[in-house]
Amino acid sequence: MLKLLVTPPAGAQTVVEAQEGLSVMEILRDAGFESLPAFCGGCCSCATCHVYVDPAFADRLPPLSDDEDALLDSAEQRRPGSRLSCQLPFSAALDGLAVEIAPDLG
Repeated sequence: MLKLLVTPPAGAQTVVEAQEGLSVMEILRDAGFESLPAFCGGCCSCATCHVYVDPAFADRLPPLSDDEDALLDSAEQRRPGSRLSCQLPFSAALDGLAVEIAPDLG
């Protein structure tokens, strides 16, 4: 079983089963994390799937696209390690990935 370690805003870290081939956003949505609304469904158009990624995994992630970077620039809570979870395809190379769901300051 592949694992994704998830910390919701103001919550404790939870381990969820992760399926290869899904995006991190889809895994979080399917696991029922309501603090990650992902309104656009993975189209990279809303930034409501914003997460902070463990820096130990940064070199295993796809590069930040211009669209993703622009959407994250509009997020007040952006910090190093910020990514849109819809843009992160999950694979065995990411087994044990730790993400923190960014707070909705909306």
